[in-house]
Amino acid sequence: MFVVRRVWESKPGEGRRVASLVAAMGEEYESVEKRSPSRVYFNSGTVPGERNRVYMEWVEPVIDSTYREGVVPSPPRAQELYAKVRELTTDSWIEFYELMTPEKALDVGNA
Repeated sequence: MFVVRRVWESKPGEGRRVASLVAAMGEEYESVEKRSPSRVYFNSGTVPGERNRVYMEWVEPVIDSTYREGVVPSPPRAQELYAKVRELTTDSWIEFYELMTPEKALDVGNA
């Protein structure tokens, strides 16, 4: 299992709007079973941490190519929402993390 986290740097004052658009995108992907439920969080400067950042994360059983055969196309509305996100952001990237599961845990005994 893997955690996938997408990060956007929003233009100043646009974090909440970007987070709203990103959350709607996640719902679109979930509605066609292209993605597991996602969590969206952001910081517009109201809490400590990196300002003007929006994060979306979800879990994937495997990391696979988006160009593989049989991949479900993105919903049209998600593409429209992402176009709006691009207008309100200055950068974005994606991060991958291996999720610790009981099957992957090492026996640490009395450590």
